[in-house]
Amino acid sequence: MPEELREDLRAGAALFAAGEWWEAHEAWELPWSRVTGEERVFIQALILLAAALHKRWHHGSLTHRNYHKAAAYLDRLPAQYGGVDLARLRADVWAALHDPALRPRLHGGGTV
Repeated sequence: MPEELREDLRAGAALFAAGEWWEAHEAWELPWSRVTGEERVFIQALILLAAALHKRWHHGSLTHRNYHKAAAYLDRLPAQYGGVDLARLRADVWAALHDPALRPRLHGGGTV
């Protein structure tokens, strides 16, 4: 993943970790629009995870439809992508969908 793209993703990652899920979603829209292939799949999954959390805790949605859409994208990627442990991210977001005090982060090798 190019360093320029990583820089673009870091701002969204910080917002995501702070529970500012809609803002993270918005921060990732521009980088998503500029990439293709696995990078696009990765960012699409991040956007959907942020949307799932936003809909759960700001709109009361219990369907988790965006989470399941994101999981389908994550299934297309290796276990680690862009420096993020995707299995841990998936588990952390699932837990956060059930506990409003949790704030998932993009854990991994520290590149994003």
